[in-house]
Amino acid sequence: MKINGVATNPHPDKIMLADVYLQSLTAWQWLTMHFQSHVQFVPASDLVDPGIPSDELGAQGFLEMRDAKQSAEVTAYRALGWSVPATPTGAIVNGVVSPSPARSGGVHVGDEIVAVNGTSVHSTCQLIGDVHDLAPGTRVRLEIRRVKISNSGTLSWRAPVALSLRTANVPGGVGASGCAGIKARARSWLGVSGEDGFTYRLPGSVSIDTADIGGPSAGLAMTLSLINVLSGGSLTGHYVVAATGTIDVKGDVGDVGGVAEKTVAVQHAGASYFIVPQVEVSTARAAASPGLKILGMTTLAQALRDLRSLGGVAPQPLTAPS
Repeated sequence: MKINGVATNPHPDKIMLADVYLQSLTAWQWLTMHFQSHVQFVPASDLVDPGIPSDELGAQGFLEMRDAKQSAEVTAYRALGWSVPATPTGAIVNGVVSPSPARSGGVHVGDEIVAVNGTSVHSTCQLIGDVHDLAPGTRVRLEIRRVKISNSGTLSWRAPVALSLRTANVPGGVGASGCAGIKARARSWLGVSGEDGFTYRLPGSVSIDTADIGGPSAGLAMTLSLINVLSGGSLTGHYVVAATGTIDVKGDVGDVGGVAEKTVAVQHAGASYFIVPQVEVSTARAAASPGLKILGMTTLAQALRDLRSLGGVAPQPLTAPS
């Protein structure tokens, strides 16, 4: 982690990120790895939503890591007392159905839709509303910020470009959008799922190197690490702590995969405590050996309280929030 613009703790405690390695397998690899312990076999189709091709998996993983970093930065600063204003930027594509108008038109995971037919888009629900009542076959003009994903998984966005697509009939199985005020089933469909894009004004800049790591499961670990670096005292009571779990900007901790394998890894790495999502406690305890204590969490606030019970101090920002 590199932080500029605010004071940092030069000797933070160790908070470890837990990761698993994901790869596609040949028949021979499946046979040779089948007898190895702590290896889990998952069909590629189980890792993506229905209709999303597995070739989107890599881009989805890197987008999820980017989102996890952003949430960790915002949540850490807010936990330390800073106000972090948010500005909506558009609808970021996190899935492209195949076949669909979006897939045929060259829309990719990570692209950000910022306008439809000249009207600015500030959220995914606004995008859905703009297309919802159009007749199938209607030509729409999208303005898109194309994403660039580096070989190591870093995302950056280019200036908006125009893209023309023709809407299609909504496939069977696609229900209501879930957006407030849009209750009926849509007439028209592009074939993308999305998430709201935001920029945040942070008190200091943060750079977290997660080269070649995708997915959202490092969110909690990165949040705790940032709080630790930005605070005085020992956040962990000088214990070696590992963590896994998603984080959102409200501080909620979410479920992740590979917890059994991560438990073995953090134990080998010397962790005394492993913080996991509450729903994964039984899985982690079943894989843990004596000496590794498992702590289940649903929120960042709960994680900070439990660390204080181990002897850690309450987070105290080295730079006073303004």
